[in-house]
Amino acid sequence: MKKTRVFYCVLIVLTTLAYAQSSMPDEMISLVRVAEKTDSTLYWDGMRGAGVLEKNGHHVSFSAFSEYILFDYHIMKKCEAVKKTNGTFYANNSFLSIVKNFFDSVPPETHYRIGAILIDAGHGGKDPGAVSNHIINGKKVTIHEKDLALTVAKKLHAMLLSIYPDKKIILTRESDIFLSLSERTEQANTVEIADNEAILFVSIHANSAFNKTAKGFEVWYLSPGYRRQVVSLPKADKELEPILNSMMEEEFTTESILIAKYINDGLEKQIGSMMPSRGIKEEEWFVCKHANMPSVLVEMGFISNAEEAALLIDDGYLRKISLGIYNGLTAFVTHFETSRGFTGIP
Repeated sequence: MKKTRVFYCVLIVLTTLAYAQSSMPDEMISLVRVAEKTDSTLYWDGMRGAGVLEKNGHHVSFSAFSEYILFDYHIMKKCEAVKKTNGTFYANNSFLSIVKNFFDSVPPETHYRIGAILIDAGHGGKDPGAVSNHIINGKKVTIHEKDLALTVAKKLHAMLLSIYPDKKIILTRESDIFLSLSERTEQANTVEIADNEAILFVSIHANSAFNKTAKGFEVWYLSPGYRRQVVSLPKADKELEPILNSMMEEEFTTESILIAKYINDGLEKQIGSMMPSRGIKEEEWFVCKHANMPSVLVEMGFISNAEEAALLIDDGYLRKISLGIYNGLTAFVTHFETSRGFTGIP
């Protein structure tokens, strides 16, 4: 039997999942032991009390707060929830039997992967976004957010295409045209991907403020408290829709936070010595609310700040920003495709 791998998605004490025979309740089994007996890999998030067992490309999702198990992210079955006793989470033998029967009954599946990345260059056409005027190197310069966003988006698009020729790398706009916010998210929501594929959405912007000293880059994700409909089931399965929708919402939120963290880290390595990081933040931006997938919004710096404006009109500097976002996205893709997505900090 292979050695069981356990990935911890947040900082938790190892002993909370250790197999402690002496304190185990009757007819209960630790989650680590379930993974060992099914020869699967356990991904566990102690903060959320939720986990995924993965084997041969198939996945069993479960939670300490739900009586449903989710198979391969679309089939549900009712089962007694895992329980916490003496600091350790346990399942019963019925849970073990259901998981084992599932893994034994399905053939190896194509690896779950990112099938598409949609890059949204903010504003465009009649909508210039933020506009700022500065004297740079003795010349008056007018900066439009829409131009910076498109330049970075196109550089990022080229970088991603070079490393992922087998994925759909899509720009919402390739020139100075106007697109409504709903047109942008509609593009994302209608991209065709395979059953074993997922899609990511990243929107690129530049910041502006009345306070001319405001500076730095930041990455935003959708507020976890915002509720949206990301799943639609046939009429016969409508009673399960709220449960599945809630699970998918949580998954998208976790993934979006992780994408934001990776991109913020990527930008910090590329431009952190010249522009400070303002960190990752949450907000209910339209494009994040209406893109039914993991999504983030990048603010690459303040054009209202004279010092940052001088940097943002430099093509080499914009390439560094593009590279920072690229490194963040590729780090997330690698993590996602390795773990099939029980995303978190391993």
